[in-house]
Amino acid sequence: MKRSTTFLSAVAGATLFLSSCNKLEDVQPVADATTQSAVAYSLHNWMGAVDANVSLSQLSIPGTHDSGARFEPVSGTAKCQTLTIGEQLAAGVRFLDIRCRHIDNSFAIHHGAIYQNLNFDDVRAACLAFLQANPTECIIMSIKEEHTPSNNTRTFEQTLNTYLQQNPDKWYLSATVPTLGQVRGKIVLLRRFAAATTPKGIDATAWADNTTFSISNGQAQLKVQDQYKVPDNAAKWTAMTQLFGEAKTAAPGRLYLNYASGYKPGLFGIPNINTVANDINPRISTFFSTQTTGHFGIIPMDFAEASRNNLIVKTNF
Repeated sequence: MKRSTTFLSAVAGATLFLSSCNKLEDVQPVADATTQSAVAYSLHNWMGAVDANVSLSQLSIPGTHDSGARFEPVSGTAKCQTLTIGEQLAAGVRFLDIRCRHIDNSFAIHHGAIYQNLNFDDVRAACLAFLQANPTECIIMSIKEEHTPSNNTRTFEQTLNTYLQQNPDKWYLSATVPTLGQVRGKIVLLRRFAAATTPKGIDATAWADNTTFSISNGQAQLKVQDQYKVPDNAAKWTAMTQLFGEAKTAAPGRLYLNYASGYKPGLFGIPNINTVANDINPRISTFFSTQTTGHFGIIPMDFAEASRNNLIVKTNF
């Protein structure tokens, strides 16, 4: 299996990219609803314009589904993103959906059986380089085990621990949903795998399949729409708008995740991701062109890009 560059060279490369990527985002003046003054932000550091006492549950956060999935053997079957991890973050994304295959006591990034020419060291390097350049920001990272484990002598959790221990001060591993001030410059772990030692991030192990569901584990509350099998785009959009409405009126504390991603069964049952994204993504842009203020939760998307992300970000001001 192809291996990544060394961690240090990956950090250096990611830092070099981030130092030149500001051209991806223009500074956006937004009227603050309280002061009526202009709030200036750029997509690479928009959280810097948000009050530190605000809970992450009270924000609208652009995200990516299957954030590392940029390669596929057949069009529409596995590729979910065009931008790299570093480019996603620079374009305003603050939620990453990282799918790790446990192999040789390390993590390779997969979408199903398909290796994405990326390893967890590469993801971590891009995130740390971004946070070093933009210390006002945080990244929420969902980590999920993907595909079949192979040739390991330890558990998935034990291997993750080896990554966490390299930069322990950069990870938020508490089980509660934090305020922004608690996690500036950090990666907030959202855990979709079983852990023997807790707390180890916000616990989302009770993830239901292909539906809208709630998780309440005594330390965090989540409401998730993840209807990824999409025979009808209109029904998918209805589920999304219902959760948008609920998130907008919710009291602080419950974290909303509203997945825009999904696939339609294609020829011979082969999934087609593009058929859903090409319909749902324009609906998101239209929705946030009129819904311009309020907290709408985390919105993980396929093929996220700066202009749509900015419409979501603007609602925070």
